[in-house]
Amino acid sequence: MKRLPAGALSVCLALLCAAGCGSSGSSTSGSGSTSGSGSTSGSGATSGSGSASSSTATPASGGVKFSTRPKFAAPPASAPVQSGSVQIAYRNITIQPDTVKVKLGSTITWTNYDSIQHNVTSEGGPQKFASGNIGEGTHFAITATTPGVIHYECTIHPTSMNGTIEVVR
Repeated sequence: MKRLPAGALSVCLALLCAAGCGSSGSSTSGSGSTSGSGSTSGSGATSGSGSASSSTATPASGGVKFSTRPKFAAPPASAPVQSGSVQIAYRNITIQPDTVKVKLGSTITWTNYDSIQHNVTSEGGPQKFASGNIGEGTHFAITATTPGVIHYECTIHPTSMNGTIEVVR
């Protein structure tokens, strides 16, 4: 029976872990822009650019690198503007919907339906917020007070749980 070279198992495991990570509802093209569905439900095409803090991990065996940078999608130009109470679900370690366009003054509420903890943390834009960890069945809400684009993520699962809110007048 042949033996694998030292470190081969570590590299294989790292590749499997990296293959399972990705933005909720988006795929990446070679130009660095994000394209794909406007929500995790698979409806509507969108495009936008990713931006946020990033990190690169290199296993001790060297060579394999992967990024934990979220790929923020943007709501399509034709997306309906929601107002009043806007609901966002954290379910199956994804965000549903992961992009929304809301009217100024609307209340956005995130509810965690997973059995593990998540959080909601803004990553730029006109409004800053951080929920702290929220457990199963609990929620976090903000009121959209300033027009602009807000990128946010669950800092526990940033590559699969990130979203965009476009606040319009």
